[in-house]
Amino acid sequence: MWNPKATERGNSRSVIRELFAYGETLRRTAGEDAVADLSLGNPATPPPAAVTEAFRTLLATEDPLTLHGYTAAEGDPVVRASIAATLSRRYATEIGAEHLFLTAGAAPALTAVFFALTEAPGDEFIALAPYFPEYSVFTTVAGGVLRVCPCDPVTLLPDTDALASLIGERTRGVIVNSPNNPSGVVYDRVTLARIAACLTARSREIGHSIYLISDEPYRELVYGAAEVPYVPSLYPETVVCYSFSKSYSLPGDRIGYVLTPPTCPRAAELLRAVAGAARTLGHVCAPALMQRVVGAVPDARPDIAFYDRNRRALMQALSDLGYAYVTPEGAFYLLLRAPGGDAVAFSDRAKREGLLIVPCDGFGLPGFVRLAYCVAPAVLRRAVTILERIRQDLQ
Repeated sequence: MWNPKATERGNSRSVIRELFAYGETLRRTAGEDAVADLSLGNPATPPPAAVTEAFRTLLATEDPLTLHGYTAAEGDPVVRASIAATLSRRYATEIGAEHLFLTAGAAPALTAVFFALTEAPGDEFIALAPYFPEYSVFTTVAGGVLRVCPCDPVTLLPDTDALASLIGERTRGVIVNSPNNPSGVVYDRVTLARIAACLTARSREIGHSIYLISDEPYRELVYGAAEVPYVPSLYPETVVCYSFSKSYSLPGDRIGYVLTPPTCPRAAELLRAVAGAARTLGHVCAPALMQRVVGAVPDARPDIAFYDRNRRALMQALSDLGYAYVTPEGAFYLLLRAPGGDAVAFSDRAKREGLLIVPCDGFGLPGFVRLAYCVAPAVLRRAVTILERIRQDLQ
């Protein structure tokens, strides 16, 4: 009667969404103070002031028929030129409007890229654990298959020897997500160079290109001396998928892009394939108002200090309580090693206390839970109180 795979996905929501829905119900029945929801990566700061001002100015001065009307499928050329100019200045390169395809966030960008790169059903993409679980859905929709490369159990950086062995004749791309969801780990220049060397060598051996798909929704969210390198400078055959959702605190407004940089061989042809994939998948054009906003302020930055205060407070509390965790250098997630090693059981135990944290089995990293510290400080304090109570019970 209906598409069985679509029905299956509709009936099996992600663990994150299930926890978030549970938290909303608990708030309504028991009150706000009964919940410490660290399940969802929902930005906790207002949009940058420049972004808010851009909204106001556009709505007050622009013709609403133009502001809310269709744009070209690939996005408003003026907006694409504005973003391209900002990227060119930032990375000392020559990016033009013709290298960008605007999308309604990172998910349509990634799906279109997977679709464009899949030559035949069964082509493979490799995710580097830990990885965003929806990659599996996106690659399946494209007709591809997702394989998973393990990481070093201590650093959580990719095992490039394992990566080399996973790459085969059907491999079309490798997905890099740095800063990483769920770990907050940032792949430094040395790590990315190792991945690039692995892909270069294996491309020669198998006789065709392997694309590096750089998924970068957390690019602006880094702490201290951590650096997010410009991946195409290290590996030419890179496609960048970006979202403004996290950096602009606009996750519900959906705006992002695909970049096929000039370093990428046949970049123009690849971007046309991305455009064709987006058309096939029903992504007609990104929201016009959002295009104009990011075009007006393409280099706005998030309130890093807010997230860093939460990050430091959470790490200090976990250290004081004796929990083991991975120090995050970016994004707004922290991985805590589940006491006893069973992340699902620990998440369920926390849930009974009103603390919502995500087991990382679905991220390819069993034994850890993800804590999203993009919350109000009061929520973080409630979470720490519950973690302290659980720790005492376990002793």
